Amino acid sequence: MTRLQALSREWLANPRGDILAGIVVALALIPEAIGFSIIAGVDPAVGLYASFSIAVIIALVGGRPGMISAATAAVAVVVVSLVRDHGVEYLFAATILMGVIQYGAGYLRVDLLMRFVSKSVITGFVNALAILIFMAQLPELIGVTPITYALVAAALAIIYIFPRLTRAVPSPLVAIIVLTAIAIWLDLDVNRVGDKGALPSTLPLFRLPDVPLSLDTLRIILPYSLTMAAVGLIESLLTAQIVDDLTDTPSAKKREVHGQGIANFVTGFLGGMGGCAMIGQSVINVKSGGTGRLSAFVAGSTLLFLIVVLGPVVAQIPMPALVAVMIMVSIGTFSWTSIKNLRVHPWQSSLVMLATVSVVVVTQDLAEGVLAGVLLSGIFFAAKVSRLFSVTAELSADGATRTYRVKGEMFFASAESFEAAFDFREVIDRVIIDVHAAHFWDISAVATLDKVVLKFRREGTDVELIGLNEASATLIDRFATHDKAGATFDVAAH
Repeated sequence: MTRLQALSREWLANPRGDILAGIVVALALIPEAIGFSIIAGVDPAVGLYASFSIAVIIALVGGRPGMISAATAAVAVVVVSLVRDHGVEYLFAATILMGVIQYGAGYLRVDLLMRFVSKSVITGFVNALAILIFMAQLPELIGVTPITYALVAAALAIIYIFPRLTRAVPSPLVAIIVLTAIAIWLDLDVNRVGDKGALPSTLPLFRLPDVPLSLDTLRIILPYSLTMAAVGLIESLLTAQIVDDLTDTPSAKKREVHGQGIANFVTGFLGGMGGCAMIGQSVINVKSGGTGRLSAFVAGSTLLFLIVVLGPVVAQIPMPALVAVMIMVSIGTFSWTSIKNLRVHPWQSSLVMLATVSVVVVTQDLAEGVLAGVLLSGIFFAAKVSRLFSVTAELSADGATRTYRVKGEMFFASAESFEAAFDFREVIDRVIIDVHAAHFWDISAVATLDKVVLKFRREGTDVELIGLNEASATLIDRFATHDKAGATFDVAAH
């Protein structure tokens, strides 16, 4: 496939679906961008400009078509103290540095770290996010007028029933238009988008942040930029994996990392806060028919058009309509089969999934939950592999030689079992350690081998190690110390 054909497929394969889905996403982005701005302690324009900039730029340079990136709560909570203590201009500078760090991370291939994120962690991440999306709607459902609940119910009915009539237009868009018309016509007493904060009426301007270009500024923003970059990449790569599964198509993770960096770098110059991929809006996009780059581009462009040109009309959109859309996203995002699988999956996998959900919900931090899940998965994996390790012993007919046959993976978790398998007090002339069916992975394994050899030597027993594969032999030749202690023996590599 030529480059031109690839671009055509990514941009023009589904123009109608992408455009309509992008409009739906744009409407859903407005209250969230304003809300994230409030969390960060900045003017609503900061979040709205960021959502426009990031969505449009990532459509051009990102690696996952159909995924929506914008200002996010995960990044907003990181910069609260920065804005409070130093002002919004330092936020813009931190966002620029965040982009530089992310772009550099692409060359370090941090995208390959996704290989260490298990399916259980991804499921936990998805379920936790679904819970957080639903919880985020609760303030709009508490202490409100009864008509609010009626409008939410009506919007949900349209969202789920309208597709049975036709899928020509995304049902969430229909729900938003219908409820907005009813709310304006009847002047209903419900919360509106405009109640979240004033919408900007001008285009963003490209300018340098008003901060001193000094090492002191770098010392202030660097810790925040590093955290923002890490959180943004974790969420973006996980969301890309989820969209891969939803669309059954692959994505270029390295390109996505670079794209996130470029988007945040430019956004800092446009007076926006940092952001990353948004699973909620990405699910809205996919379920509304958006699969290509055009959907993200339309979402960002439409967002800017709505707030700058149609601000007064957008301000009248009833929040119950958007709440219903997000509830739909929450229901559709949650992996309901994971509840049934708790009874049939290994308990370790279920525990990893539940731990990821619990940490995310308690801390409100998706990155912490993912890291907890990955750590727990690693512990369980190491324990499982260590149990596959075994050592058998056989005495020669003349009683002079004991052969130990080692099978499995030798690393830090199996080192203790390896040492315990040998009888150092047995009076014998010679010991053969056969490792044809084993592999040495780390210096902990090498150190334990040193200890075994030296213990036998102290008892006056000759030791011979046979069957080392090339990789294990290289590791032992480099890090072992038994030769330096006088315990020489032959190594037969294969």
